[in-house]
Amino acid sequence: MTGTGEFELSLLSQAPAPRLDLPPLETPPQVNVVTSLEETLAATIRIAGSAQRLMSIYTPNLEPELYDQPPFLEIIKRFVLARSFAKVRVLLGDGSRMIRDVHRFVAMSRRLTSYIDIRALGADAPNPHPGYIIADDRAILYRANAAQWDGVADHDNPAVARMHLADFDAQWISHAPDYGYRIAHR
Repeated sequence: MTGTGEFELSLLSQAPAPRLDLPPLETPPQVNVVTSLEETLAATIRIAGSAQRLMSIYTPNLEPELYDQPPFLEIIKRFVLARSFAKVRVLLGDGSRMIRDVHRFVAMSRRLTSYIDIRALGADAPNPHPGYIIADDRAILYRANAAQWDGVADHDNPAVARMHLADFDAQWISHAPDYGYRIAHR
């Protein structure tokens, strides 16, 4: 004769596991940590390529390592020329660089004024200056300090993208357009 504990153990081993009706797992977020120029450029291109309506860029000086590269410029060109409603907005920490330097993105903005708008923050730019690019209100590459390549690329996180987009919009509204850089090169 077997003990009660052994009998219960034999019943457990024969009974099928209870079925739990759980909702399906959500797909994991597409978050990548970037730490090098190569990773940051790849993430910038991926975020920019995902934009459908609006691209918002917050940068201290139009970082040529990111925004003056042929793959990025090609994405911008296709983005604005394929959609009549597309818009690229750039908040720039140091507007003087746009007048001094030859930057292909700035040259493109001068030709496509209906699609690309650049505003300078000037003296009230934060220090250290963050750097980010937001595609629509879903995807973002955020670097807390634009002097470094360390950051986070989140390809589908509307909550985070909208939070930074709200900050961008507040800065955008409070800074009048600066058309001096377009006049300087006529």
